[in-house]
Amino acid sequence: MKALTDAELLLLGLVAEMPRHGYELDSVIEQRGMREWTQIGFSSIYFVLGKLEKLGLILAKKPAGAKAGAKARKVYSTTAAGRKALAAQTLAALRDLQRAYSSVLLGMINFAVLTRDGALEALSARGEAIKAEQARLAAIQIERQPLPDYVEAMFEFSQGQLRAEAEWVARTHAYMATKPWLDEE
Repeated sequence: MKALTDAELLLLGLVAEMPRHGYELDSVIEQRGMREWTQIGFSSIYFVLGKLEKLGLILAKKPAGAKAGAKARKVYSTTAAGRKALAAQTLAALRDLQRAYSSVLLGMINFAVLTRDGALEALSARGEAIKAEQARLAAIQIERQPLPDYVEAMFEFSQGQLRAEAEWVARTHAYMATKPWLDEE
């Protein structure tokens, strides 16, 4: 089986916890702050559920007692194939390193078109944006307490990435501020 997208893996995991309908899935995603780690909007939940159903990883059933022809919310549950795929893809997600493409690298590759002041200002602004993001994530983490240990670990991972980037920005800014500028060499 091909690798699931982040959104597919997220929804499959939530359905594996317990059978749920789309509105419940959106609520859990919101409550747990999962949009901090993967891009999934409410409008795409049913589309992704449809894909998982076509792949045979989940089943959709109308609730017991639903009237024939009535628009009832479908409740989704995992299949044996879905649980097997979830376990395999979860292991792969934890084990395998995936390349991350950051727009900051595109900015650095085109650094030569900037003035010194423009480049240094952009790096300073990125540093401030990182501080704001660190504060925003910390507030979300505190607001949603108590969190399971694995969710706390997810917040720590994100904060660790932000700390590393903040250090890189500070070092790069300091280095670039002391070097002759590209058009001055």
